[in-house]
Amino acid sequence: MKNLLVSCLLFFTHLCFGGVTLGEKAPEIGGKLLDKSLFSTKDYVGKVILINFWASWCEPCKEEMPLIEKFYNAHKKDGFEVLTISLDIEKDLPQAKFILKNFSFLSSYKSDIDYSKYGRIWRIPSTFVIDRKGVLIKNGLTGNPKVDEEVLQNIVLPAILKIN
Repeated sequence: MKNLLVSCLLFFTHLCFGGVTLGEKAPEIGGKLLDKSLFSTKDYVGKVILINFWASWCEPCKEEMPLIEKFYNAHKKDGFEVLTISLDIEKDLPQAKFILKNFSFLSSYKSDIDYSKYGRIWRIPSTFVIDRKGVLIKNGLTGNPKVDEEVLQNIVLPAILKIN
């Protein structure tokens, strides 16, 4: 009975959290961006990538976007990229696009991009960071899911400054 319980727990943990493990190779994300161009994280190896899941109705999501934009503009020349993925339902996509017109980072809609290997994104905002070698250094499914100055300075910036 105990083995069955442990097996069920492991199965449901994998179902919810996918194959996302801090310190290991990040699962690939790929698909179409809102501008219709194609995106794949495997094309960005050598860059630090911040992946942010959000929705137009989520106030904390909208509050952190200007900070992400400011940091992105300061560091994109240093090999930093941002991808936001809207989890809005289809009827709210025009509002999401309206919000995104104020930002220059890459954006996609949940139905246009495959992030299934990250498991079920059950809270937003939820942010993941992948280092230059493709290793997950921030897991948005555990700990603080948001982006704030502390995350940018203590996790993202050191990854940007680390060349090898």
